[in-house]
Amino acid sequence: METLTPPITPKLNGDSNSQPSKKFIEDPEHVPADVNIPDNYVSYTLKHQKSLPPITWDNWYKELNWLHVAILAGTPVIGLVGAYYTRLRWETALWSVVYYYMTGLGITAGYHRLWAHRSYNASKPLQYVLAFVGAGAVEGSIKWWSRGHRAHHRYTDTDLDPYNAHRGLMWSHIGWMIVKPRRKPGVADVSDLAKNEIVRWQHKYYLTLVVVMGFLFPTVVAGWGWGDWQGGYIYAAILRLCFVHHSTFCVNSLAHWLGETPFDDKHSPRDHLVTALVTIGEGYHNFHHQFPMDYRNAIKWYQYDPTKWFIWSCQKVGLASHLKSFPDNEVRKGQLTMQLKRLRETQETLSWPSDNSDLPVISWESYLEQAKGRPVICIAGFIHDVSDFLDDHPGGRHLLTKHIGRDATTAFFGGVYDHSNAAHNLLAMKRVGVLHGGAPHGLEDKTIPPSQRLRIARYNEIGGSGYSSAAHSDGEGLLG
Repeated sequence: METLTPPITPKLNGDSNSQPSKKFIEDPEHVPADVNIPDNYVSYTLKHQKSLPPITWDNWYKELNWLHVAILAGTPVIGLVGAYYTRLRWETALWSVVYYYMTGLGITAGYHRLWAHRSYNASKPLQYVLAFVGAGAVEGSIKWWSRGHRAHHRYTDTDLDPYNAHRGLMWSHIGWMIVKPRRKPGVADVSDLAKNEIVRWQHKYYLTLVVVMGFLFPTVVAGWGWGDWQGGYIYAAILRLCFVHHSTFCVNSLAHWLGETPFDDKHSPRDHLVTALVTIGEGYHNFHHQFPMDYRNAIKWYQYDPTKWFIWSCQKVGLASHLKSFPDNEVRKGQLTMQLKRLRETQETLSWPSDNSDLPVISWESYLEQAKGRPVICIAGFIHDVSDFLDDHPGGRHLLTKHIGRDATTAFFGGVYDHSNAAHNLLAMKRVGVLHGGAPHGLEDKTIPPSQRLRIARYNEIGGSGYSSAAHSDGEGLLG
C-alpha cells in the first residue's frame, strides 16, 4: 500500500531561509542572480536605490552616452549625405532589403525569441548564423541585449524597466540609449546565457563582429557581386543599419503605444498590424507580454509574423526544435477576460430594471384598484405601467388596454404573440411593483429579461436578490 507523505508547510513569504528542495534544482552549485531577491524587491529598490539627478540645461551634455549618440546620429547623417552622391542600383537595393531582413531576424528570431525568451531550441549552425547576423544589427551583444530585455519583461512599466514606456514614446524608442540610465535596471538572471559557448564567443569578439557584419560584409557582397562598392557601403551597410535600428526600437516604443489590448490591459504592450509590419512580426506585443515563452507573436495564420514562419521553417529542416506555444485554452481565456471586460464597460452605460427588492409588493386587490386610475398590467408576477407605450405598441393600443387590470402572462408568452427579446427587455423597464405571492408556478425563469441572463455580475452581486444571479462571473478581480 502506497504511503502518502504529509505536505510541507510553507514558510512565511520573504523568509530568506526558505529554499526549494535540491531535487528540483538543475545545478545545486549554481546560484542565479535573482534567486534571493525579496518579495518586495521593486518597491524596496525604488525606495532605497538612488537615481541619477534630473537632466537640466546645465548638465545635459554630461548625461549623454556619447558612443550611442555617435552611432545613432552619425549613421543617418552619413547615409543621407552618401545617398545624395551615390546612385542606387537595383541590385544594391534588393541586397539592402535582403540584408535588412537577415540582420533583423538575427534580433527577432535570435536575440529575442531564442536567447532572451528561450522559446525554442536552435542547432549550433543556426545559433552561429543568428549570432553573426545579429551582430550586424549593431545593438549590443546577445548577453547584454537579453539581460536588458529580461529586465524589461520582469519590471514592465516601472522605473526598473530600462525602456519604461510610461516615460514617453521618445524615451522608450531611443532616449534610454542616448541618455545615461537614471538608475540601474532591475536584476535579471542571464546565467543560462553565460554557459552558452556561442553567446560567450559572440560577447568576446563582439566589436570585431560589428565591423565585419555591420559594415564590411554588406559592402563586400555588393562590391564583389556587381561592382557597387560605394552603394554597398551607403545603402546595404549604413542606411540598412538605420532601418534595422529603428525597426527594432519600435518594439519598445510603438508596440507600447499603438493598438489594442486583446489579452490584458494591466500593462502598456499592445497589438497592431502597423507595428508588426515595421518590426518583422513583433507587433503583436500584447500577446507576447502575456505569453513570452511562446515562439509566436501572431497566433492567427493571416497575421504578419515572418519571424514565426522563419522559426517554423527551421524546425522543418531540422535546424530548430522544441518550439514552445502556450496552451490554446489559456490563450482563449485571456481573450475572453478582455472581451468580458469590454462588455462590462458597455453594460455600465446602460439602464437596467429595478431589482426585485427595490419594488413595492402589491396585493391583487391593490392592483385592481390601481388599474382603475392608470394603465397597469400584470405579467409573470410583476406589475407594469404601460402608459407611455400604449400608442407605440406594434399590435395596437387595444391589445394593451384590454389587459389593464388583468393577468396578461399567457398572452405575452406566446398565447397571442411570442414576444421578442427586445419586447422582454423593454417590458422589464416598466416594472413598478411585485405581485404578492410572486410569479405563477413554472414562470420563475421568465422573470429575468434576456439582456440580464448573460449579464456580467460583480462578486458583490453574486448571490444577491433578484435577477443579477442569472449570470454569475468572476467579476470583481478581473472585470472591474
